Amino acid sequence: MWQPAPTASRRPLVAVLVLSAVLVLVLVVAGLLLARMVTTTQAWEDSSAGWERLANKAATDLATTQSDLAAAQASLDTTTSQLATAQARITELANEKAQLGDTSATQQQLADYQSRVSSAAGEVATALTACIDSQQQLIGYLKEADQYDAGQLTQFGQDVQTLCGQATDANTALQAELKR
Repeated sequence: MWQPAPTASRRPLVAVLVLSAVLVLVLVVAGLLLARMVTTTQAWEDSSAGWERLANKAATDLATTQSDLAAAQASLDTTTSQLATAQARITELANEKAQLGDTSATQQQLADYQSRVSSAAGEVATALTACIDSQQQLIGYLKEADQYDAGQLTQFGQDVQTLCGQATDANTALQAELKR
């Protein structure tokens, strides 16, 4: 009786074991690749969300800066108008007072009045000019707001408002003096 060689019957078993090992290896590598792809996808999603938040913040900052710029421009226009009105009124009153009379007492009163008005007008003109210059400087800063610290811009804007408020107060005092 002839019996097959033991190596011939082992070959299919070895082939099945080798193929099983290769299949397990392929599944492990595929699992690792899948895990890496999921991790990479999550990192990209996180990065995208961060960029979106940054873009939204930049848009909000831009809108705020544009609003501040518009307010500063409106304030500058108002101050410029006040300066022109004050200068015209000073000239008008100086002409009126110059025609009041020829007596010495009248002339002395007129000289005193003109001195007070001129002094007050000088203060108004100086204060309004400083206000206008500061507002123009603020507008320049606001046009390039991304280059400056927001807190310092806010403080400078408040300083400009204070300076312009003092100019308005000086103008009010001048108007009161002119009504005398």
